[in-house]
Amino acid sequence: MADSSASPSVKQTLQGYHQLVSADLDRTVRFWLDHSVDDQCGGFFSCLEADGTVYDCTKYSWPMCRQVWMLARLYQEVDRFHQPHVLEAASKGGEFILQHVQEASSCRCYLSLTREGRPLKLQRTIFSEAFFVMAVSELYRVTRHARYKERADATMAKIIHWVRVDSTELGFSVAPPTHVSSLSVPMILLMLIGQMETVEPARTAEFSALGDWCVQQISRHVVDRGANRGGLAVMENVGQDGGLLPGCSGRLMNPGHAIEAGWFLLERAAKTDSESLAALALDIVSSSFRRGWDSRHGGLLSFIDLEDRPPTQLEWDMKMWWPHNEAMIAFLMAYKHTKDDGYLDKFGQVLDYSVKHFVDPEHGEWFGYLSREGVVKINAKGGQWKGFFHVPRALMMCEAMLQELLQTC
Repeated sequence: MADSSASPSVKQTLQGYHQLVSADLDRTVRFWLDHSVDDQCGGFFSCLEADGTVYDCTKYSWPMCRQVWMLARLYQEVDRFHQPHVLEAASKGGEFILQHVQEASSCRCYLSLTREGRPLKLQRTIFSEAFFVMAVSELYRVTRHARYKERADATMAKIIHWVRVDSTELGFSVAPPTHVSSLSVPMILLMLIGQMETVEPARTAEFSALGDWCVQQISRHVVDRGANRGGLAVMENVGQDGGLLPGCSGRLMNPGHAIEAGWFLLERAAKTDSESLAALALDIVSSSFRRGWDSRHGGLLSFIDLEDRPPTQLEWDMKMWWPHNEAMIAFLMAYKHTKDDGYLDKFGQVLDYSVKHFVDPEHGEWFGYLSREGVVKINAKGGQWKGFFHVPRALMMCEAMLQELLQTC
């Protein structure tokens, strides 16, 4: 590990990054509090135009639950957001999802609802449920209201059952293929474990074995192709034994997911004091960024085919907001762990691209979808998938890491 002392120029760089990130976080929080809160029916709108105008009143559980989590986490951990109106918005959003998002007869959660909270669609995955757990567990952390803990614990137990034992309750007419392992499943479960450990540190030992299982499952997606073929590659889909799958699905790589998996593992390595896991995580972050960064136009590609064959995803060359958020977190976390200036340079590279192309200094928040050339393609700040989560989470985490780094300079 490199020398922990920082040169004056590095300190100035960190100070500049901190100022930029903090100002962007303030603008982002203000944008969503000003425009997304539904005072009439409860919950949050996520379909917002560039200036915050609501263009669709449909409510989506992914962004809505994640907004509850984000507001509660900001209230809990960032002093300037420890304000009554922030907690009020989180709590009102929490009451809406408690009343409307979860199916009455099970722990399953609706993907979308009407403005008033009537269910529209139920998905056959664990992700709506996972974000529901994030939201209500964080509200329990802030308020200590038992009803939040009860719903979080019950839903978490169901998710573990669906992942580890039997997923047929999710609604498949027949069991889904058991020979395919999707990277997103152990990733989301590892994230939930970290969340539950943060809410109740006394339960860390309870989740230890499950955390190890998630790390093992994620590691099975890592393929070493050798130095002459780009080093490590993190595959989106593999066989249950880690073997490569045939066809497009087996060659698919999602750079944003891979980088996010890298910082999940680096965070886990810090908790478990595992330098071998940290080394793997750092390699994953660097190799995934190297494969995903567009050398011609800058920015991270959305999908790549490992053999450079035609991708099947029509949006493969678009530049989306969230992979850049994950890369910001990953590289700053890597720098914090190693003090290797190369990681700080990469953080600056991603931040510079993002400020130039995604950030809207006039209204606040980021645009979500760019062309390969970096031109805004959808003039909106939110929708079914983009809400108050990836941008503020990255800014909040990076602000905290920069503060810690500056304190040790």
